[in-house]
Amino acid sequence: MTTPRSVALERLAYTLAAPVLAVAPNLYSDSPVNQVVQLAGAAGIGGWLLAAKSDEIGAGRKILRWSPLVLAAAIDIAAGHTTGFGPYGMDGLLAAAWAAAGYLVMPFSRHTRRRHRPAAAAPQLAPAEAPEPSPVVPDDGADPLTRDARLLWEQAGMPGRTHIVKATRHPGQQHDMTILLRASETGRPITGLTEAAVAAPFGVHSRDIVLAEVAIQPGRQGGPGWMEARITPDANARRRTKPTAQERWTDRVGGPRGGAPGSELVHKTRDDERGVTFYRAKMADSTETPRIDLPKVCRALGLPEDDSCVFVLIDGSEFLISAFDEPPLSQIFCATRELLTPDAKGMYVCGFTTTGQPVKTMVYQHDKNAPAHGLTLGVSRSGKTQFFAIHMAAQSLDGQVVWLGTVRKDEKTTVLGRYIDRQGSNALWMARSLRAAKALCEIRADMPWPHDGQPHDYKPGDPRCPYRQLNVYGDEFMTAAQDADFGEFIQKDGEDLTVTGLKYGIGFNPAGQSPFAHNGFSTEMKDNLRQNSRPVIFNMGSPSATRKAAEGTMENPFDVPTIPARYSRSEGSAIERAMRGEADPENGVSTGGVAVIVLDNGRAVLMRSLYADFDTDLSELFPGEANRLTDHEISELTKRGLWFDWNEPVRPGEFWPEPDEDDEGEGLSRRRGGGGGSKGGGGRGSKGDGRRSEQVTSPRQALEAIKRLTDA
Repeated sequence: MTTPRSVALERLAYTLAAPVLAVAPNLYSDSPVNQVVQLAGAAGIGGWLLAAKSDEIGAGRKILRWSPLVLAAAIDIAAGHTTGFGPYGMDGLLAAAWAAAGYLVMPFSRHTRRRHRPAAAAPQLAPAEAPEPSPVVPDDGADPLTRDARLLWEQAGMPGRTHIVKATRHPGQQHDMTILLRASETGRPITGLTEAAVAAPFGVHSRDIVLAEVAIQPGRQGGPGWMEARITPDANARRRTKPTAQERWTDRVGGPRGGAPGSELVHKTRDDERGVTFYRAKMADSTETPRIDLPKVCRALGLPEDDSCVFVLIDGSEFLISAFDEPPLSQIFCATRELLTPDAKGMYVCGFTTTGQPVKTMVYQHDKNAPAHGLTLGVSRSGKTQFFAIHMAAQSLDGQVVWLGTVRKDEKTTVLGRYIDRQGSNALWMARSLRAAKALCEIRADMPWPHDGQPHDYKPGDPRCPYRQLNVYGDEFMTAAQDADFGEFIQKDGEDLTVTGLKYGIGFNPAGQSPFAHNGFSTEMKDNLRQNSRPVIFNMGSPSATRKAAEGTMENPFDVPTIPARYSRSEGSAIERAMRGEADPENGVSTGGVAVIVLDNGRAVLMRSLYADFDTDLSELFPGEANRLTDHEISELTKRGLWFDWNEPVRPGEFWPEPDEDDEGEGLSRRRGGGGGSKGGGGRGSKGDGRRSEQVTSPRQALEAIKRLTDA
């Protein structure tokens, strides 16, 4: 009979280990060999305890398997406590007995064989070991497909110790089917069954197998002892070559490594008239927030990712991806009087989103029964003045008065000056307009209403109100607020007007290139503008700057859309152009007029504002006659010395007190001393000796301060 290799190796181990057990404790009591043997014995005792506590069959076999380690440790300990080799050479006798017992019993090589399989192939004269009988399955009248599947399953050795209850072919498929499995032993859960174990009997790839739990149904059991395996080689072959929109989304977008993990496609629709494809999706778990990597989604769906044609709109756990054939925001939406005429709630259409929805903003706050401020941001040539035109037209169509102050004169603001009450183009003019508007707060606070003769707070749309809403614009407000001569007045009066103007029907509309404090906006001013307007942010020079500016105007920042410098369609492969040495195509489309508007709920929406053509007559957008202040208001402003041609040079004592008689030089009279002298409710009172402590904010002020100190 051929001796199995495992048996020979185990016998050799016993033969070599026996002398070590007898000699090592007597020669070196602290030898590492003794420690290793004792640790092995401790492990064997642990194996005994686990086998004794286990309810599974074969506990005695497991105890016998660990016995050589425990007995070896016992012999080692006994040899260490005897003098020499002990009486009658006891250490050697015990070690020899241990080796002989292991040589005959061979617990590891014999008892580790499951179901007592033979250790080696027996010779022809030896009787063959009878195979273990398979579980007896009664004939349940199964169909031919189920019987064929059972035959393949039994030939594979009943993977996972399971039995096929039924096999069902998928309609219209040659090889696809679903098999219902149950554990061979009643009451035992199915464990250890893998996709590869199911795929092997049927000769398919493991990726074509899906294992699923079986729900408990009337008339059929379920639970851990049952399992369903879907075998779909044909469907998967089609899915890999010609997937449906739902399958493509599941495989490439909604997976853990996809562009929108955890999402499900609700439906895909196409609007040929508008040239757009919509992908509406939702999160499988409605409590999760969508995490969308738009470029990754575009690559998964085969969409161009860099041509400004794909946009995402998030609404709770749902989101919409719009893929346009052409950049939707590159088209022009001309302004009309119908779109700009405010409704009963003071709302008018100021632009359109990527999906073609109209976007509305307000000329007054109907819900708060108050005027509305305005905040417009953007770099040069981004579309701010165009937005000014449509916003002023809407306010004028609602019967409101408009003043426009800018830092420098240009064509568009000059044209707008023909259709509004007043317009000027320098920092002095802006300072005077803000000072007059601030004084109007005092004037209107004392104006009696005709119905009861008492003054009241402004109420938009109330026909009994004796005055009109006033809207003061400050274009390039941040630049004006840093003006060496009038910046302090502009910033202070603008902040006061923002805080107090709403009670008296006065809205402030600053514009510029930054909404932050170091550029002219105090925190109080920004908070009031944000809460009482719908901020509009045009291109700020870079997508990151645009997002930062938009988040600076939002109480709870949401995902802010990106506004690139230009819309550019991708043509061909950039790699191929690089290999051929060709230049990239120059096909950019300007994003002027494209803006992010922050709605009342804090959500930022990308829109294209309406276009007002300054090369044509704007009279079609504005009312026939500009709205003016009442005679009473003009009379009161005149009494305060605040109503005149604001383009005049600075009047003596208008902003600073007159110099003392012993002061020399004209420069001192222009320092930032007290308020407006003896004139006007918009001036500032002097402090102490009539001069305030100077704040040096420019090289010019520093030079003049040095001259005064040195009496130069």
